[in-house]
Amino acid sequence: MHKNLAGEKLLTEIDFARLSKLRGVPLPAELVDTLESLDLVPSREIPPDIVTMYSQVIVEDLDSHKRQKLTLCYPGDAEPHLGFISVLSPVGASLIGLRVGAIARWRTPNGDACAAEIVSLLFQPEASGDYTT
Repeated sequence: MHKNLAGEKLLTEIDFARLSKLRGVPLPAELVDTLESLDLVPSREIPPDIVTMYSQVIVEDLDSHKRQKLTLCYPGDAEPHLGFISVLSPVGASLIGLRVGAIARWRTPNGDACAAEIVSLLFQPEASGDYTT
């Protein structure tokens, strides 16, 4: 069912279930690949340095070194100008399941390759005791 990538990407079972229900909308290839190749863990067992849904992260662009605060969310809550990035966007799909220190890689709609390091995790729902958001 899921390929073991030596813990490269982890996802909570509840995030997986909710993301799988989004299959009625076109999912980006990156997110489909992630959903097929990650390790699932119960919400209470997810390490506190893993990006889950509604996590707030600081990322640093590898080229410009510009830092940005992003919150990973579902499409209905996305407000990119405020830093709320949909998991269906190239950036969002690249972030889900990664840990602090990892490099997220994605392509822009025009095909440019981008990469950013996850510098810190400011908030993760599960780490704060919220196992159902």
